[in-house]
Amino acid sequence: MQSTLATAVTFHGTGLHSGRPARLRLVPAPVDHGLWFRRTDLPPRASMVPAQWDAVVQGELCTRIANADGTEVSTIEHVMAAVAGCGIQNLLIEIDGPEVPILDGSAAPFVARILSAGTVRQGAPVRALEILDVIEVRNGPALARLEPAGGLEIDFSIDFADAAIGRQEKRLNLANGTFVHELCDSRTFCRQADVEAMRARGLALGGTYDNAVVVNGAEVLSPGGLRHADEAVRHKMLDALGDLALAGAPILGRYTGVRSGHALTNALLRTLFARKGAWRMIQADAALLARLPGAGLMPEDAPRRAA
Repeated sequence: MQSTLATAVTFHGTGLHSGRPARLRLVPAPVDHGLWFRRTDLPPRASMVPAQWDAVVQGELCTRIANADGTEVSTIEHVMAAVAGCGIQNLLIEIDGPEVPILDGSAAPFVARILSAGTVRQGAPVRALEILDVIEVRNGPALARLEPAGGLEIDFSIDFADAAIGRQEKRLNLANGTFVHELCDSRTFCRQADVEAMRARGLALGGTYDNAVVVNGAEVLSPGGLRHADEAVRHKMLDALGDLALAGAPILGRYTGVRSGHALTNALLRTLFARKGAWRMIQADAALLARLPGAGLMPEDAPRRAA
């Protein structure tokens, strides 16, 4: 059965790129509502923005969506990953400005509050997106691929010159609580050398050592160091789940990312939906539901790190 939150939860923080204060509220929604953002600072007629692959517009270092009126919401990937990783299909995400708060730079605070609030089953079956063919997009050395699999799997590799990151690879089946236990507390990251360049372009204005992992060569500058030795690739997998959640349904397929990012993952979804016969929607029975992200999670599964 489809799921939504048992009760609303609220977050206060700062936009990573805008540096503006932000208030975000996750609100239960009815059957077949899907995932929508609502800008509470705008008139109702222009406030609703669908969390869908075809609503994505160009954005730097984040995922940004917009509606036909030009209303935008950016840096949605972490909250989208939390919602997908907790197995929620119906939700209204209210926000009082153009950017989701970064919180601690991971999805852990969102996950902790979602699991604390609890979810409720609704009176309609879950529909899943089954990948039937191999779909691949490339941009220079970067690639993103979807291919058939019995559940959602993510296989990711990155390669950075900084020794604090270097080359990292990880592959996970996201059935049950894998996202919550393995990925959700991994934070966004950047190189110290890139910080001033980003700020000169109006980016990372809300970034701090407390909401991002900042590295300089072999040194990790953020207090407390890394949460995982391979935190960087785990965070890239987190981002990929959030971007794949814009498909509008849980995916049954293997996602492979090689140096890929938000734009390439969205290009992959656009290529997928443009190709007839490469996918189909199926109704999830109990056995399939058990293989989807979020199945069987309990409040005690909440991550220990949650700002």
